[in-house]
Amino acid sequence: MREVLDELERRYRAGDTVALGTVVSTFRSAPRAPGAAMLVAGDGTVTGSVSGGCVEGAVYELGQQVLDDGVPVLQRYGVSDDDAFAVGLTCGGIIDVFVERVDAAAFPELGEVVASMRAEEAVAVATVTEHPDPAWVGRRLAVWPDRARGSLGSARADDAVADDARGLLAAGRTATLHYGPDGQRRGEGMSVFVHSFQPPPRLLVFGAIDFAAAMAQLGSFLGYRVTVCDARGVFTTAARFPAADEVVVDWPHRYLAAEAAAGRVDSRTVVTVLTHDPKFDVPLLEVALRLDLAYVGAMGSRRTHEDRSARLREAGMTDDELARLCSPIGLDLGARTPEETAVSIAAEIIALKWGGRGEHLARTAGPIHAHEDTAVPGQ
Repeated sequence: MREVLDELERRYRAGDTVALGTVVSTFRSAPRAPGAAMLVAGDGTVTGSVSGGCVEGAVYELGQQVLDDGVPVLQRYGVSDDDAFAVGLTCGGIIDVFVERVDAAAFPELGEVVASMRAEEAVAVATVTEHPDPAWVGRRLAVWPDRARGSLGSARADDAVADDARGLLAAGRTATLHYGPDGQRRGEGMSVFVHSFQPPPRLLVFGAIDFAAAMAQLGSFLGYRVTVCDARGVFTTAARFPAADEVVVDWPHRYLAAEAAAGRVDSRTVVTVLTHDPKFDVPLLEVALRLDLAYVGAMGSRRTHEDRSARLREAGMTDDELARLCSPIGLDLGARTPEETAVSIAAEIIALKWGGRGEHLARTAGPIHAHEDTAVPGQ
């Protein structure tokens, strides 16, 4: 929903009714992950995408139908009879798209959900996509860590789904869950799509250098909330790092320790150490490598890495802690410029996030997209 949020909010506040198509499940080589969304307005305007172009025309027509009759639809799309011109995914993938009407009457909780998303507060939206009773399909439950709004159809179902949605929210995961018709954990018949919205993950860039400016720009492009931090105030200015969400003048290790103590870093946080200066690097890495972070990388030559590792061992770091350090930072792309180096670093971060190997896809076999499932229900 994030990619269509501005248009959805504008239409919602204006009292318009729109059709929202959302990818709720993917199988095989699907081009977009669950949560990808496409908005169809009554005036024919389209915002967003569910497949990168493969089935948008079909979803558009389905959206017009849903706008007319108000009946939500769960539709599966994939290659049909190996005909690339059929309505389907020419990449060989399969996606389930749920198309529903959205307006103030159908989704009264949307205003509060959007406000939480704008405030970077965690919230999940659970929607019934399949049920033996058609009256349940399309019902929603908005779930926050401390409360819930709306109902799926019964208190039992609401309680079960709210508990599971909070678990997905804490893990930053979006998924379709399956229950019995009244929310029984052992049973089948009801499918619920839980769309989790967490604050953007953080990218902490330490070292106010040209490479940091390029890293901040690329990190922002990838959806991170970017902070650039350095103890040298003369270099650490907002004018030098326009892509950063915040620029902080402080000793790196002191800043990271304070952010961790305040609960503002988590297992999605990425740390890049670009200073390659022992008086900054060593104290900072002592803090970073003892936190539960998604990635810790440090710039420098192999000689710098060996010297830095020796200093960290002298400071009491264990081999297991040092094994979490990506240094020298980045993948071997032959990068030379700050921008190319930032791409190299980002590539390593993405590879570790999704389990990629950093190889030429043309030289590999098997699924391309790490988020895809290989098995299709019923096949």
